[in-house]
Amino acid sequence: MRRLAGLLACSILLLPAGASGRSAGLPPRLADISIANGSSPFAGDGQLLTTVSPNGDGFRDRAIVSFRLDRRATVKMEAIRTDLVRAGRPSANVIWFRAVELGAGKHRLAWTPSRKTSPRTYVLRLRATDARGGVRVYGNARPGGPARAPVVRVQGIDVGFPLRSYAQGERADVSLATDARTLDLQVFAYSRTSREGAEDYRTSGLAMTPPLRVDWSGHRNGPGLLRFVRAGEWPSGLYFLRAKALDGRVGYAPLIVRPRVPGRSRIAVVLATNTWQAYNFLDGDGDGWGDSWYVSGALRHVDLRRPYLDFGLPFRFKDWDLTFIAWLNRTGKHVEFLSDDDLDRFRSGDRLASTYDLVVFPGHEEYVTAHTYDVVERYRKLGGNLIFLAANNFFWKVRREGGRLERVQLWRKLGRPEARLVGAQYVGSDHGSRQAPYRVTGADKAPWLFAGTGLTNGDSLGSSYGIEIDARTWDSPPGTLLLAQIPNLMGAGRSAEMTYYETAAGAKVFAAGTINFAATLERPDVSQLVENLWTRLSRP
Repeated sequence: MRRLAGLLACSILLLPAGASGRSAGLPPRLADISIANGSSPFAGDGQLLTTVSPNGDGFRDRAIVSFRLDRRATVKMEAIRTDLVRAGRPSANVIWFRAVELGAGKHRLAWTPSRKTSPRTYVLRLRATDARGGVRVYGNARPGGPARAPVVRVQGIDVGFPLRSYAQGERADVSLATDARTLDLQVFAYSRTSREGAEDYRTSGLAMTPPLRVDWSGHRNGPGLLRFVRAGEWPSGLYFLRAKALDGRVGYAPLIVRPRVPGRSRIAVVLATNTWQAYNFLDGDGDGWGDSWYVSGALRHVDLRRPYLDFGLPFRFKDWDLTFIAWLNRTGKHVEFLSDDDLDRFRSGDRLASTYDLVVFPGHEEYVTAHTYDVVERYRKLGGNLIFLAANNFFWKVRREGGRLERVQLWRKLGRPEARLVGAQYVGSDHGSRQAPYRVTGADKAPWLFAGTGLTNGDSLGSSYGIEIDARTWDSPPGTLLLAQIPNLMGAGRSAEMTYYETAAGAKVFAAGTINFAATLERPDVSQLVENLWTRLSRP
């Protein structure tokens, strides 16, 4: 998604109307601001950052802010959750506040988060107001800038793998950060959302291993590395490691198991792991804002080794990936799962073409390296088939530097518009404010695709689509078919278009044209259409 957050001022001074700092005096001032948790610090804590785990055990349950006030004033402390709103600007969401009148001198204010407070960082904004109405505010720290107010890290269980995929049987070390004394670790395979007996309610996953209890009491003050997990002889697929504490806290880490010998199924599904991390708003530096270029345009790198925010499930994961994986399981498809790193490791498009007949991108494949672009473009030139089930694919060029991903430039500005490969390219986004079903336009041009759906030209397909949309351009390959569209979804001439084209070399390329198309694969009409597509494109 193309959303760059605006910047907020680092500090604010407010004076009563008609007054000046010289005539009315400066607003009250806070000095020597610091924060602690009343217990031992966690690794990385400092003067303006503390870690709490509000589970009622008396250990790191509250955040205590200390300061010195220069004169009598009302001091208000607010806990701010810094998230992105639909308009694409930072939003300061106040989840708690306390106001108290204080005299000059040293003081302490405490915040005890509830057990339901989401694990993440929060800015504690301090507002001092005197009797004349003069106000000084500490805490509107801009994203990516230095912290000017206390920050509280509400800790859950951060779980992560240093690599984004593992071969069957390969050992996978696990990083853990939590102050829980005991953890139960268990691996789950995502199965299907409707399957009865699913053992994990967040992922609808089925257990692949029994729970393993780990004594973590020696690592309550800093992260640690656990060397015990080994990708089993399981089918290539998506799995989750779940870490669960006795107090109910839970964390997950996605685990992609790639094939030991690629190409046995001849179909590859590439999960958009670069995009997962671009939208990971985990705050690693403790400034109260997520470490992503979607939070601040000043940030050009994201850390690929971070655990994921929101209990460890990647951003919009259930919308863009899980429904598709459920469909694969429900329909008995045999595929091989790859991460973006795995695709980038193919040395050439020739090698990719000799390994797979079909490559499927079910999610938001927005960020690709130059090598990946070259490989996939060559693969298509050799007759390889491609399915894009989302939108805004192959949009940004990125560069991998060790464990960091750098955003470089839009591919179209580098002379490689994505429509030449995908068939359509990014038109715009309204963050989902307007959505609608497709209108079929190509049932007569591609009857094989609509067979069994009962749909003809002019009929509605699916439910509500949009968020981000693609459409054809002059760069689309000759003969690109318009299969369905959502006319003028984002204004006059800004329609969402579902496209398909074939090349002289035999390549077949389908693009859905909306970012959330695969999220509706539980619908019979959408499922049948994708089944028809799969049957045609999975053939060599």
